[in-house]
Amino acid sequence: MTFETIDYSAADGVARIILNRPERLNAINRQLIADLRYAVVAAVDDESVRVIVLSGAGRAFSAGYDLDWGTKAEDATQRALSGQWDPVRDYQGMSHNVRVFMSLWESTKPVIAQVHGWCVGGGTDMALCADLIYVAEDAQIGYPPARIWGEPTTMMWVYRLGLEHAKRLMLSGESLSGKEAERVGLASRAVPAADLPSVVDEMARRLATIPANQLAMSKMLVNQAYENMGLRTTQMLGTFFDGIARHTPEGIAWRDVAMKEGFREAVRRRDAPFGDYGEAKRR
Repeated sequence: MTFETIDYSAADGVARIILNRPERLNAINRQLIADLRYAVVAAVDDESVRVIVLSGAGRAFSAGYDLDWGTKAEDATQRALSGQWDPVRDYQGMSHNVRVFMSLWESTKPVIAQVHGWCVGGGTDMALCADLIYVAEDAQIGYPPARIWGEPTTMMWVYRLGLEHAKRLMLSGESLSGKEAERVGLASRAVPAADLPSVVDEMARRLATIPANQLAMSKMLVNQAYENMGLRTTQMLGTFFDGIARHTPEGIAWRDVAMKEGFREAVRRRDAPFGDYGEAKRR
């Protein structure tokens, strides 16, 4: 199959979905959402596939939503509504994205996220909806929109981490290195970036030796425990809160800065007090 923003292949029981917008650090736009949706369907429908590996081309797994596209699209939508915000319309749009991310969680085939470089914002929604996360030691994983202009719509952080770490990361928007992600239990393994593809490939091939029905049952059993904890209700609230966060007075002011001075300047102001993400390179 061919896609605009994803490379897809399947061989030896393993389907590989590679986010392929390297010039934008695999930032999420409408086309990537659409391509991911159909790539997961293709992998699930292929009876020869036992395992799915999700990774990113270039220097990063994913830098989250494409802010250049996102701020302009949101501004255009609000202008079309005479400056008003329709929370239900917003919720319906973001819920579509959540359903695509959650197709990784719902897939009967186990999904391994192979994370290197940046995995931030909406990029974490994809990675954390996978079943296993393998990371490069120097990867950076976090949700900086928690500082302004967003909340995690899938809200998998609280289900993959304990209370203390989930609150710290959501309140501060701070990131974890790959090594830290392994230490707090967010990742199965952290390895040198050069070794990551081979380590993931080895695990995927091992899983591919297990019967597909056995893999499906094991995954469903674990997932159901988290579904019983109220995962879907939390996601509904997170998706609503994400829309609200983008339309608070502070959120609209931040979007205006991004529109007038560029999203890089808006992000710089957001992260300057913490000195992380892009600001870390300036220090």
